[in-house]
Amino acid sequence: MQIQINTTNDVDGRAALLSHAEDQVRQRLSRFESRLTRIEMHLGDENGARNTAGDKRCVLEARPTGLAPVTVTDHGNTLEEAMSGALKKMVNSLETTFGKLATH
Repeated sequence: MQIQINTTNDVDGRAALLSHAEDQVRQRLSRFESRLTRIEMHLGDENGARNTAGDKRCVLEARPTGLAPVTVTDHGNTLEEAMSGALKKMVNSLETTFGKLATH
């Protein structure tokens, strides 16, 4: 499973964040690893320097082998919150996607 993480230019601490984000993706999605070819994560601050509630965004796109991409988005007060929420949504989406395949 290939992991690609992108951030907007206004995200602070990019190196540490990228490492942490990749670790979180591998940990939370490890059980789907053999069924996914690629995961893309996009992290950003929608309001830049203005600090407003829920302005941090995480978009995750998973590419299951032989299936259409699965995309989820979550917002939070911090990038960590947004990332955690998006990963939780992705796990649920992949469980549903692969669960439907198993029943057919």
